[in-house]
Amino acid sequence: MSLVFGAVADDLTGGLELAAMLVAAGVPCAFATTPPERPDEPAIVIGRRTRVADPAMATADIRQTGQWLRDRGARQLFFKYCATFDSTPAGNIGNCADALRELTGSSLTAFCPSFPEAGRRVFQGHLFADDRLISESPKRHDPLTPMTDPDLVRVLQAQTPTGVGLIPQQVVRAGLDAMKAHCERLGASGIGFALADAAVPEDLAALAELTVDWPLMTGNSSIAAYYPALWRERGLIAPDLHAPRLPSVPGPGVVLAGSCADRTRRQLEVFAEQRPVLTLDLIEGDAQSLITQALDWALPRLADGPVAIATSAGPEAVAEAQARLGQRHAASLAEEVLSTLAEAFREAGVTRFLICGGETSGAVLDRLGITSLRVGAYRAPGISQALTEGAIPLAFCLKSGKLGPEDMLLPMLASMERGEQP
Repeated sequence: MSLVFGAVADDLTGGLELAAMLVAAGVPCAFATTPPERPDEPAIVIGRRTRVADPAMATADIRQTGQWLRDRGARQLFFKYCATFDSTPAGNIGNCADALRELTGSSLTAFCPSFPEAGRRVFQGHLFADDRLISESPKRHDPLTPMTDPDLVRVLQAQTPTGVGLIPQQVVRAGLDAMKAHCERLGASGIGFALADAAVPEDLAALAELTVDWPLMTGNSSIAAYYPALWRERGLIAPDLHAPRLPSVPGPGVVLAGSCADRTRRQLEVFAEQRPVLTLDLIEGDAQSLITQALDWALPRLADGPVAIATSAGPEAVAEAQARLGQRHAASLAEEVLSTLAEAFREAGVTRFLICGGETSGAVLDRLGITSLRVGAYRAPGISQALTEGAIPLAFCLKSGKLGPEDMLLPMLASMERGEQP
């Protein structure tokens, strides 16, 4: 089967969501953290951990993954990043896109982070979170990638020597021919990258039609949901393709939360109304003492139902931890503690894991030695599930810290236990 769509994601939660969107559209899609021996599906998403990596290492990683996809005949490469454009002036969106642009020989590459369903919209190049500019939202307090500038043209230009332009809303709304003419003008003026405005699903559909045949596209997962219908129109995939449903996974379940996003902290509050939650303070001990504390607390409670363990904290507590431990050490300590707990829980018989946060998700799968997952269908922002293959499968929901309804944690664990229903 030819590889129609080859995507590389800068973290695992977003990569899983992208794969789940394609599965929901009836397209079998592989999801892996390292390139498999060969892709057997028409689409594949490879989730990497480059979002907050050293820029040179991130660039090399994305280029190598993109080359692997090209070597397997991928018709289009797609670089997936967060709808909130999580990055810093050093990267890692522009620099990684530069590597893929060079690899594919793309003359113009578009950037479409909009996710209207989750309240993320771009208008005149400025990113909004619901009714606020991203710089006025809680995202400005992100401990690793604070977004303090809503002008994405300016944000992207700081990360790349490639000229950055805009496909404004009035052009998107004017239709395909207008967008093509605008893009030709951008290219002729030396622009290689273009931020695309999108406020509603119809904008995403229009941009998908514009870019479906481009060798390289970048954006959030949301635009990719509009590609499968276009692939079917072109005869690239069979009209009756579908992905099998995920089976049930019985056994104990846990929530491990490393995200400090407001939404994750609210989800933990709602979970705590029915099941116990332990919040670990990173400045109160070393990794081993925190792990011992968590296991002593959690293991006796698992027989009664799911439990949650979190290193999540509000902006003031995060600032204190970073001041005392250092920014990267605080983050790596949280990842070490939660990933080690995941390993201990697996050994104790836990089979269902709900992981909150992209970096935490990557650390957990790395620690568990999991390099591929069978993906279920996307249902809503933050709500998708996957499982490992094998005699005793493990079920996972890898949730972006910023996404998902407030009451999603317990229902998601229950959904993994039931499996996907007809």
